[in-house]
Amino acid sequence: MTERPETERHGPEQYDGRLVAAVRAGDADAVRALLEAGADPDTTDTDGLPVLCTAVAAFAHEVAEVLVQGGADPDRELPDGTTPLLRAVEGGSPAVVGAIRGDVALRLSQVQRERLLAAARRWYRTGAEAELRRRTGEQGPARTVSVPEEEFRVEEVTLGGRTVRAGHGAVLTTLEWAFGMPAPVEELMGRAARVADADHVDWSASCWNLAGRLSAETWLQVVAFHRHPSPVHRAFVADFLRFGALLHGMYSQHPRWYERERCRVLAAWAEEETDGAVLAAVLDAVSFDDIPESHALGLLHAGHPDPRVRRMVPRLFDEPLTGGAAAAVRALAGDPVPEVRAAAAEALGSGEALTDEDRGLVTALLRDPDLQVRDAASYAVARGRDRSPAVTEALFALLDADEQQVRLNCAYGLALRDDPRTPEAYGRVGPLGPEYEDDFRSDGLWRWRMRNEDGRRSRQPSGGSGGQPSGGSAG
Repeated sequence: MTERPETERHGPEQYDGRLVAAVRAGDADAVRALLEAGADPDTTDTDGLPVLCTAVAAFAHEVAEVLVQGGADPDRELPDGTTPLLRAVEGGSPAVVGAIRGDVALRLSQVQRERLLAAARRWYRTGAEAELRRRTGEQGPARTVSVPEEEFRVEEVTLGGRTVRAGHGAVLTTLEWAFGMPAPVEELMGRAARVADADHVDWSASCWNLAGRLSAETWLQVVAFHRHPSPVHRAFVADFLRFGALLHGMYSQHPRWYERERCRVLAAWAEEETDGAVLAAVLDAVSFDDIPESHALGLLHAGHPDPRVRRMVPRLFDEPLTGGAAAAVRALAGDPVPEVRAAAAEALGSGEALTDEDRGLVTALLRDPDLQVRDAASYAVARGRDRSPAVTEALFALLDADEQQVRLNCAYGLALRDDPRTPEAYGRVGPLGPEYEDDFRSDGLWRWRMRNEDGRRSRQPSGGSGGQPSGGSAG
């Protein structure tokens, strides 16, 4: 936690200098503390621009959001005639634009709105690299890397000393919606198809925008594209149906209609689709719904030549696995592709009372040569409901694994089983890094002690202190 600045020991100039340093460092907590203590949110950096522009240029959307919440003006006219918000739009990061735009529909004039939309359209239509080249006059090669942005990804392009992100399609989609002028269905699908990547910010913005309209007319227009000749368009429809399962169920006034139609379309589509990547996306959407045909679809595609399809099959079967479903998953446990074996491991390991055959398969998957399979198997078995000695001993034996996440899975599984070797197991996990701070597995030892050691201590006349949450440490 960032220490609150002490205003009585610092004058305003030094105080604002600390804000500049915090913004440059991307420390949102420090920025918030300084603003709460009295720092000027419109403090200027050494280039004479407000620190909000510093955050925008660095794509530090969390810092930018804190600054605007603290009073920084995103519409402040700068010496070159731009504003921080316009710079964010041109910068192509939908996360930054979303962090600082606020209620633009009420705040901005029509002229200001049109200026933002025109900028977003120009950058999108020209392309980030081409527009950078036009503005900088640079003829050399551009540096392009893929970077994460919130849950998705976007290209970051650097040329002529300037860097932008190629998320202008998502920025344009967001602004159009905010200004009450949503783009037509076909145009939004075109923006997604242009990147042809379900993890790209442009794709996700189009998908969420269409799914969030909650209109039967829009829904039918999108779904009609599931027969489009382009596999990319069909994949988008599958993604749309998966997102819609969440939004229409929670917010629509007619959730049963959407559920019925979605199930009808998906069931028929999953039997007809010929493209492996699209079929995998369709089956992924099927797994989100309680479709009566799920079991039959799983059996139908268990031997599909595309591993992306086979990987989806175990998720289509209900628990407990029986009959043909159990046989199919057992066969997939020996698939040559690791991703498929990992999916089978998840389904087998989570079973309640494994047969001797399934225990043998699970034990083999726990020692699979591929890390992805070992991780999936150990995680599933740890949380699974089979508490037999054979499974427990298999978890303990895997504490010699080289990978910490596998050891942590096994230690957590022992804790859930109230195994007396749990303290030893967490000791063998080793110190956990900050990425495990909020991981429920890291508190397994503390919860084990609460259930086991604290109860015994409370019955003693003078007991010691109980265990405490690990706070990101395994021991």
